[in-house]
Amino acid sequence: MAREKPIPRKHRSSTSRGNLNRGRQYRRDVDNVPDVSISLMDLDSAIMHYFTEVIKPTVIEDGETVKVPVMYSSPERWFAIQKSGFMRDKKRQLILPAIAFRRTGMTKDETIPLDTMDPEEPKLHWQFERKYTDANRYDNFSVQQGIIPQREFYNVAVPDFMVLTYDFMIWTHYIEQMNKIVERINWSEGAYWGEPGKMKFRTSIDSYTDNTDVTEKERIVRTEFSVTLKGYLIPEAFNELAGPHTMQKHLTPKTLTIGAETDVGIASIVKQDEGVGVQQVTISGDTSPRRTTTEYPLILQAGDGVTISNNGVEWVGSERLVQTISSAGAGGIFTATGSAYTTTNNLQITGSLVATGALTIGGNAVIEGDLTAQSYTSELVSSTILYDSGSTKFGDDISDTHQMTGSVSISGSLLLNGTAVGTSVTTFDEYNRKTFVKKAATISASSTASFTAITASAPSGMTVTSEEDFVFFINGQYMEHDALTIQQANGAFYLKVDTDSIGYVLESDDEIIAWGKFNA
Repeated sequence: MAREKPIPRKHRSSTSRGNLNRGRQYRRDVDNVPDVSISLMDLDSAIMHYFTEVIKPTVIEDGETVKVPVMYSSPERWFAIQKSGFMRDKKRQLILPAIAFRRTGMTKDETIPLDTMDPEEPKLHWQFERKYTDANRYDNFSVQQGIIPQREFYNVAVPDFMVLTYDFMIWTHYIEQMNKIVERINWSEGAYWGEPGKMKFRTSIDSYTDNTDVTEKERIVRTEFSVTLKGYLIPEAFNELAGPHTMQKHLTPKTLTIGAETDVGIASIVKQDEGVGVQQVTISGDTSPRRTTTEYPLILQAGDGVTISNNGVEWVGSERLVQTISSAGAGGIFTATGSAYTTTNNLQITGSLVATGALTIGGNAVIEGDLTAQSYTSELVSSTILYDSGSTKFGDDISDTHQMTGSVSISGSLLLNGTAVGTSVTTFDEYNRKTFVKKAATISASSTASFTAITASAPSGMTVTSEEDFVFFINGQYMEHDALTIQQANGAFYLKVDTDSIGYVLESDDEIIAWGKFNA
C-alpha cells in the first residue's frame, strides 16, 4: 500500500502548524476541572448520530441515490403513525422512504447493582491518571534536580446504569429498498453507538417485523424493530446544586520532606523544678567516658576445661572488670593438630584461624576475619584452583560457563580461542569504526540519488559491504531496506529506490541522508 511521503524540511514553515503557541499549550490559567454529566438527551442523540452519520441509510429511486430521512417522533406524531401505519406531510402526501423512532421505556440495569448512598455527595468513584500533564512534561530534568514527578489524578462519580428501549419504523416503496436499509442496520447491531469524542453505548436488536400494505393507489413496505441500549446517567442537576460532585482532581506533591520525631516527651528525660517545669535544656559534647549501670548484673562462671580469672564476680558496668578466660587442659581446647578437631556444627571465627593439619568441617563455616591459603579448590559444582604463584584456573571442561557481574580489568595478555587479543588497532577495528553521514548531492530519474562518497571496503574474512551496512532517511523518515539497492561507480555512491515497493517517487527537492560505511 502506498505511503504518504514526508514534506521536505525547507518546505516546512510555521504556517503548516497553524497558529500554535506552545507557551499557551502548556499553560493552565483556569485550574478547574469541569463536571461530567450524561443526560437522556445524550442517549437519544447517540442513536440519531449513529443512524445519520454511520449507518447512512439510502435507497435507489429512478436511478438516483436518495438519502433516507431519520426523525425522532413526538408523542402526537407517533400516535398518528400508530393509527394509520405511515407518515404524511402537510399536503397529505406519503413520506417515503423514511425512518421514525422514539424512546419507549427505561429500566435499571440490575446486572450492575449500584448504591449511590448520598446523591449530593457520592462516595463511589472511578479513578484514573493522566500520564502526561502540563506540570510534568520534563521528567528527566525533574529527576536530575531531585524533584518527584507530579501526577494528576481524576475521580469520576460512578453513574447510574440504565437499559433503554427504542421503537423504530421504516417505510419504503419496494421490498428491495427495505432489504438494503435493514442489512445496514443489522450489520451495526451489537456495536457501540455514539458520537466521536463523546460517550458511546452498547446496542442490540432482537427481531424485525415486516408488513406490506397495497391499495389501488399506494404501495407501502413497512418494517418495525426495537433497539435496546445499555447506557448510563449522571444528572447535571447535582452539579448545579453545590458542585462539583461528579469530577474531582488531585495532584501529587512535587517534593517529599522527611523529618525525625520522637514519641518521648522532653519532660520525661530532664530534671524539673517542682511547680516551675523545664527552664532550659542544654546538649553539649563531652569527651569524658560515660558509665552505664545495668539493672541485672552480668556473671561469668567457669565450666569444664575452662578457667576464669574472676569467676562468679558480678559486673554491673559502674567499674571496669577484666576477665581472663583460658583452657584448663593440656594444649588447650582451641588448638587443633592434624585431624584432631572435627565439627559437624556451625563454626564461627571472629579472628584468625591457623591450622597446621587438616581441618574438616561437616557444617557451615562463617569467617568474619581473613582466610589465608596457598591454594583454593572447589569440587562441588565446578573446579576452581588458586595457585600460590598467583595463577587461577576456573572450571575443568570446555562446557563450563563462568558469569561475572561487574567490570573486568586485564593488565596482561588475553587469549580468545588460542588467538591473542591485543590493544592495537587492526584492520577489522578500522573498518568497524568507519561510520559517517552523507547527504545526497543530486536526485535523478525519480528513483536514483547520488552521493559524493566512496564506500568502505570490508577486509578479507568479513562480509562484503552492502545496503544492510547503511541506513537511509528521506525528509527525516526512515526508508525500508527491501526497497533499496546501492551501487559504487565512477567515484560516486548511488542509491536506487524501487518506487513500486516503497510507494512514492523521489523529487528534486527531497532531502536524503545516508548513514553507514563510508570512507572519511
